[in-house]
Amino acid sequence: MIAAFDGASVDGSVYSDVVGLAGRAPGWLDTAATLWSTYGLLLFGALMALGWWRARRAGAEVALTALAAPVLVVVAFGVDLLVKSAVREVRPCRSLRLATLEACPAPDDWSFPSNHAAIAAAAAVALWFVSRRLGALAAVAALVMAASRVWVGAHYPHDVLAGLVVGASVALVGMLALRRRPSFARRLADSPLRPLLLAAS
Repeated sequence: MIAAFDGASVDGSVYSDVVGLAGRAPGWLDTAATLWSTYGLLLFGALMALGWWRARRAGAEVALTALAAPVLVVVAFGVDLLVKSAVREVRPCRSLRLATLEACPAPDDWSFPSNHAAIAAAAAVALWFVSRRLGALAAVAALVMAASRVWVGAHYPHDVLAGLVVGASVALVGMLALRRRPSFARRLADSPLRPLLLAAS
């Protein structure tokens, strides 16, 4: 049995300060943070769908980039899970036993890195290659998502920072690799997948 890692020594005091601040914050702010922390990832899915829908009118290469965005998010999530399983960091709500806005996850639901932050960052970086406007909006939303995960007590700050790095790195590498294969999009545009890449004229 591999011993679990206790990350409290990294930035446990910062986590305690944030959770304490959340406990003294107005109820509306805590409610908003909790709802965003729980359901905010749906926005990234909507932005990726919107990016794909608009990209179909910009050409096959842009549309393929948009279709790659959710794939890279899934890959980033998988990489994040692998790191979680390797590090096995105990959730701060279990190590520090503080009252938190979000119920403490199960003991084997490890904390480092944050899945939410990784998914959000991957979506933001991938969307940047599809639309600068959507990418910028998603980047702000990703930072708010990362902050909310600490606010509700689910993660240490270093968990969400690592999650942002993991997600952004996977998406960046994937998108840069896709850009090196422009002919791939042209071949798909002549295949049965054409409706996914080009809007009907």
